[in-house]
Order: sequence, then C-alpha cells, then structure tokens
Amino acid sequence: MRNTGPVCRLCRRENKKLFLKGTRCNTQKCAFLRKPDVPGKYGKLSMGKKTEYHNQLRCKQAAKRIYGLNEKQFQAYYKEANRLEGNSSDIFQQLLETRLDNAVFRAGFGASRAQARQIVNHGLLQVNGRRATIASMQVKIGDKIEVKKTAVNSPLFEGFAKRKDIAPKWLKTDLAKLSFEVVALPETVECERIDAQTIIEFYSR
Repeated sequence: MRNTGPVCRLCRRENKKLFLKGTRCNTQKCAFLRKPDVPGKYGKLSMGKKTEYHNQLRCKQAAKRIYGLNEKQFQAYYKEANRLEGNSSDIFQQLLETRLDNAVFRAGFGASRAQARQIVNHGLLQVNGRRATIASMQVKIGDKIEVKKTAVNSPLFEGFAKRKDIAPKWLKTDLAKLSFEVVALPETVECERIDAQTIIEFYSR
C-alpha cells in the first residue's frame, strides 16, 4: 500500500532527504534535520546489518518512496523495463520519469510529486486536449499538457507567469499559458538520482 502517514519518517528511515514535502525540505522546519535518527524505539540500532541485500533493499525502498509508488506498481516498472530492448536501468528510469504526475512535478506545476499527483487526480489537467485523471499515465514525445480553463484561477497556479522555468530539457514549458510539452525522452543525467542498476539487481535475485 502507498504510505499515507507522516512522510518525514520515510526520510529518517532511509537516512537521507527524499524531498517529499517540496520547498519545506529546504528549510529549518525539515524533520530530518531535527530528528536525523531512524524512527522507532531503538533508533540507529534498527538499521540492522549492512549486507549487500540490505543496501539493495534500501536503494529500492528509497526510490519507491521518492516516486510515491507501492511495491506492486514499482515492481511492474522493473518487469516492463526488463521486457523492453535496451539498457534495463536506463529504461526503468525513463518509465518512472515519464509518468504524468512526475512530468507535472518536473515542469514545476507541483511543489512535490504528491501535490502533482493530486493535481492530476482532481482532473485539473488536459493531455492533448483531453481531461486526464490517471497519475500513472505515460507521457510521450509530442504530448501537450495544460491546465484546464476552469482551473486556471486556482490558487495552485497563482503567479505562474512570473515564476522561473525549472523544467529539464525534455520538457518545454509555457508558464504564461500554464502548459508544457514533452519534446524528448529524459536522459539518465536528467532523471532522479536513484541507483537504478542496484534496484534491477535486487529484483533479479
């Protein structure tokens, strides 16, 4: 199941910032800075022995939590990447990055992936002129995503025209028109910093 509890505990469990709460993670309010120990009764002792399996598991869990996916969803991306021709780890990352909710986050339309998922789930966006409500939808080159006319005055998109474009090269944004277009597939250097190869090895055991 997808985590619905305090997300700051997830950063503490993985012993690193996962940036699950957007800009708050860059402030002194970040719980990871105030409570760096692993959550639970025994704190750091609960980390267990750092075997190869342990390290692979933690890489997998951290990546899964960064993208906000449950185990079944995450493993499905591994199976699809393994089925397609090419480098499995690169394809795996591309599949994760080209989810609609992630593309919305990358384009700067959401402060976090969780907020981007909410924007999609609430039907505030259109993909190629059609209403989209499925966060896991895979975007492809040529897809144009825009905020619905009925949602342009939402506080979520207030002041967008004055914002700085932070989108990666594979997305072309038009903040004034509240839209962006997929112009290429994301390269590995543009993807989230996860150890995709280690995750592939974990599932290949």
